[in-house]
Amino acid sequence: MVLDIIHRNSPIPIYHQLKEILLKKIRTGEWQPGALIPSERELCETFGISRMTARQAITDLVNEGVCYREQGRGTFVSPRKIQQQLQHLSGFTEDIRARGQSPSTKVLVAAMRPANETTADRLRVAIGTPVFCLERLRLADDQPLAVERTHILFKGCELLADEDLEHNSLYRTLESRFGVLLVEADQELEAGLASAEDAQLLQIAVGSAVLYTRRTSYTERNQPIEYARSVYCGNKYVFYTHLKREQLFS
Repeated sequence: MVLDIIHRNSPIPIYHQLKEILLKKIRTGEWQPGALIPSERELCETFGISRMTARQAITDLVNEGVCYREQGRGTFVSPRKIQQQLQHLSGFTEDIRARGQSPSTKVLVAAMRPANETTADRLRVAIGTPVFCLERLRLADDQPLAVERTHILFKGCELLADEDLEHNSLYRTLESRFGVLLVEADQELEAGLASAEDAQLLQIAVGSAVLYTRRTSYTERNQPIEYARSVYCGNKYVFYTHLKREQLFS
């Protein structure tokens, strides 16, 4: 049971104090991911606060993705989010292993297909040019995190169909087997809602918050090799970057 104290004479709103108390339990690991947190009624009885105050604190945690609600069951601590830095070009497998988790992949599509208008534009080729299409469901500790739809074009790319891309990193395969080294990329991020197809693959509700990314990766000669479109579970993934303001001179 939560034991921290609410300071009623504090200028900090009571709901915000309660929110910080609950956050402390989560951050210190006292409440692990998947744990059921106290109900509004229990919090009211513990702290002598109104139902509305308890509801506001819990709603803030849900809106921030720290907790999630299940109708008829209560509010639970959300799974820890995977953090991906945006400063470095790396693959999913590398990112997940670097965080001490076990990555896995389910290949959904691996075949040559004609490039549509968007893919052709990103890879600087004519519409209809055959490109290798790889669609994968990406998991960490057996939990689905993302659906990646990758389009690759280089001489001999059709041989990727013979590679084991469920158990081997795509980027390492490109480097070791085909001598293709990707050194930089342009990446866009956009918030959105899960489609029926993506929701089924990610095991989330249709319309759930997701993160969409679009990435074009290049060789050292600025040749585009990969165009990837991905959708990430909004409550399991966070992108991180460090920003530094340039020196301004008058």
